[in-house]
Amino acid sequence: MSNMIRLPGLIDIHVHLRDPGQTEKEDFTTGTSAALAGGFTTVIDMPNNAQPITTIERLKEKREIASKKAVSDIGFHYGSLGDNLDTFEEAAKSTIGLKLYLNNTTGGYLLDVKHLREIYAAWPKESVVLLHVEEDVIDVAIESLQGLNRPVHVCHMPSRAILEKIIVAKQQGLPVTCGVCPHHLFLTNEDLDRLGVYGDMLPSLKTKADQEYLWDHLDDIDIFESDHAPHTDEEKQAGAHGVPGLETTLPLLLTAEKQGRITREQIIDKCFTAPARIFNIPTDDDTYIEVDLDEYVIKNDDLLTKCGWSPFAGQTVNGKVKKVHIRGELVFENGKVIAKPGSGRILKD
Repeated sequence: MSNMIRLPGLIDIHVHLRDPGQTEKEDFTTGTSAALAGGFTTVIDMPNNAQPITTIERLKEKREIASKKAVSDIGFHYGSLGDNLDTFEEAAKSTIGLKLYLNNTTGGYLLDVKHLREIYAAWPKESVVLLHVEEDVIDVAIESLQGLNRPVHVCHMPSRAILEKIIVAKQQGLPVTCGVCPHHLFLTNEDLDRLGVYGDMLPSLKTKADQEYLWDHLDDIDIFESDHAPHTDEEKQAGAHGVPGLETTLPLLLTAEKQGRITREQIIDKCFTAPARIFNIPTDDDTYIEVDLDEYVIKNDDLLTKCGWSPFAGQTVNGKVKKVHIRGELVFENGKVIAKPGSGRILKD
C-alpha cells in the first residue's frame, strides 16, 4: 500500500544561502537544491552576507548571481543599520521584507535600537519588517510599533519569555506575526552535551520548559522557518553559530504529526499558507511535492546542503520528499535535482 502524500510546494521565509561572499558554506545552487530536497519550492534569503545587502547595488548583484544559479524560486530580504533609509522605497520594489538584527548574529550586523522607530516608519507599509530579537530587546521592539500600523515579523522565537510578549502584542491589536524554528521545537539545551558545537546557534537552544511552551502555543505561532544557516565543519569547530535546516524541517514536522503532536493542516498553514499571505508570495496550484511517509534515518552523506552535516543526523523520521514539481515541471526526483541552475524564478523580478 502506498504511503505517499501530496503537499503544496513549501515556503521558507528565513534562509542564509551565503552567496555571494561565503560560498565555502553554501551557494545559490546547493542551497536551493537542499530546499527542493526538503520540499521547499520558494526560499527567502537573508541580507547578512559578507557584505551586507544594504545598498541597491549589492541587492542587484545578489539577484543577478541567483538568477544564474537557483533551482528553486527565491526572493530576498533587504537590510539596514539605519543609514540607508533613502534607498528603502526602491529596495522594497524588489525584496520581500526588511530584516533588522537587534542582537548579535553571524557577521556582527547589529542595529542600534535608537534607530528602530525611524526605520519602522520609513520602510513601506505594504512590506514586512523582520526582527532578530532576544529577551533583552523584545520590549523595545514592540513598544516602538505603537501608533505606526507597521507589520512586523519576529523570527526564530526560542522561548516562553518572547512568545508571551508577542501574544500580548497580538491581543492589543498590533500587526505582529512570529516564527519558530525546528531546532527550538525538537532540541533543547539538554542536547548540547551530545551535539557539541553542532548545537550552537543564535538564538541558542533553550530549556525543556521553553520548548514545551512553544508546543503548547502552536496556535499563536504563525510560521515555521528553518533559519537554514550552514557553516563548514572547520568553521563550527572555531565557534560559528548556526545549523542547516532546509532538508530536515518537513520530516521532523511529519514525524511530530505521526506522534499526534501536530496536525497536517497546521503544517500546511505554517509552511505554506501563512508565509504566502504574510509576505505576499505568489503560489501556483501546479507547484507541489510528493512525500513518502515511511520511516528513514537522516544521514549526513545524503544531504545536498554544501556543509554536509545536520544536528539531526542519525534520527529516525517520517517523510522523505520523492518528487518536486514547480509550475508543472518535475524539478527533483528520488534525491536528484533535475532542474538546471538558473531555472528558479527570482521573486519580484
